Amino acid sequence: MEEQNTNKSIFEVMNPQQTFLFGLVGGVMLLCTVGFFILLGIFLKGGNGAGIAYNNGNNNLAVNTAGADTAVAQGNGAPANIVVKDVDLKNDHIRGNKNAEITIIEFSDTECPFCKRFHETMLQVMDKYSDDVRWIYRNMPLDGLHQKARNEALALECAGAQGKFWEFTDMVYDKTTSNDGLDQSLLPVFAKNLGLNVSKFNTCLETKQFASVIQAHEADGQAAGGQGTPYSILIAPDGTKTPINGAYPFAQVEQMIQQYLN
Repeated sequence: MEEQNTNKSIFEVMNPQQTFLFGLVGGVMLLCTVGFFILLGIFLKGGNGAGIAYNNGNNNLAVNTAGADTAVAQGNGAPANIVVKDVDLKNDHIRGNKNAEITIIEFSDTECPFCKRFHETMLQVMDKYSDDVRWIYRNMPLDGLHQKARNEALALECAGAQGKFWEFTDMVYDKTTSNDGLDQSLLPVFAKNLGLNVSKFNTCLETKQFASVIQAHEADGQAAGGQGTPYSILIAPDGTKTPINGAYPFAQVEQMIQQYLN
């Protein structure tokens, strides 16, 4: 009799209440296990608030440095040998001394919240190092994340055609709340406030006059290793290229600049 009991399954020797409790505990453990792997997957995709957000449209990603005092590690996601289009003194948007020995080429998306943050960093750089550093801005709208960014990139170029690229760019970054937060009807208002020919601006925007220019910027950024925004490249006087992959704070960018000034 004793031998027969030892061969029974656990369910055969349990009363109905014990069976119910056993099933309940097992169900909870299963849900916890499933939840763990779901959270793990989110974490690996950047859901921890300091990772990356994927652009499902073209596999780009946006660097997320929210809540971090320092940005993504230098060189993260960038190739060892960076190839980027040379600065074009005639056609590039250049801020600071056009002949400065240090160059920072930025690939950016006006609706990216981290680009908005890095724009402030670069304004600080220009305030202090405009004689030593030239800032080159190239468009890299992430369509899968920000549906308004490409139209705004076109607007930036249209304003640039009338000599107000940087003023218009500053205004867009200042007014947008990011993540498609800018009312597109404000674009011609910005143009008017800056004294542009609004009719000419609107025609430029509606016809997508600079679409090919933006596409060339994107191709350049991707060829240089940019997989998201903001993605920048610091070019030293000797030609050494250092990636700035993320929304680096001013202190960190300044440190990179200082090593070439001392």
